[in-house]
Amino acid sequence: MNEEGFRIIIQKAFLFTWGGLVDTIHLSSRLRYVANYIPSGATFADIGSDHAYLPCYVCLRDEKAKAIAGELNEGPYQSALQQVKKQQLTDRIDVRKGDGLSVIQPNEVDTVVIAGMGGTLIKNILHDGRHRIHNVKRIIAQPNVDARSVRKWLYSHHYRLVDEKIIEEDGYYYEILVAEQQAGESKSLTEKEYYLGPFLIENKDPAFVAKWKEVIPKKERVIQNMRKAKQPDTEKIQAFVQELTWIKEEIGNDS
Repeated sequence: MNEEGFRIIIQKAFLFTWGGLVDTIHLSSRLRYVANYIPSGATFADIGSDHAYLPCYVCLRDEKAKAIAGELNEGPYQSALQQVKKQQLTDRIDVRKGDGLSVIQPNEVDTVVIAGMGGTLIKNILHDGRHRIHNVKRIIAQPNVDARSVRKWLYSHHYRLVDEKIIEEDGYYYEILVAEQQAGESKSLTEKEYYLGPFLIENKDPAFVAKWKEVIPKKERVIQNMRKAKQPDTEKIQAFVQELTWIKEEIGNDS
């Protein structure tokens, strides 16, 4: 066998092994979508890393990527350490124990991922650690609920959305927000866009339509019950009615 043939065999063996390692990390669909939004060769922080599955998955696919996996609690922190060691990525993934963005230093990463939490919590994590992310180019957030809070924080801190995705997984709907830093004033969104998402409104994926069709009867019941209260909260009722109007404007009234 000549030298070139030997080189090809070695290369194929490496790729087979590498692919097998990636396949051993069973990411959910939502986290695979999140992974696809991490730029090639990024140095990123995954806050609330859930056993460091996402950093391992990305770094096994992208040999130039580096990551910091942040965990608050001891159990998940130890699991993340073990996972990184198992995948032989200790030279490229640093697992750190700490609260939110306290695990990173200013200028240490160019991308931040915060996935699988409520929108209010994600907003608070970003706000509390804002002095650590002045030069972060991209923020990828996947709030389980209340994506509006995250959108509002991003636009009030010189980030603008460049993409959004909504997916259905196991009966739940997840929104993924991708924002990039913008110098100067960012054009703000309308209240309707903060609530439903500008890209999601534009694309109207099947998951978007399905999610909000499910929300309509629930919101109508809440409004009816609130109106029956001895002292109805008029302001809150008006807000819910407005949200219901926005939903019906986008997906129709035949739900």
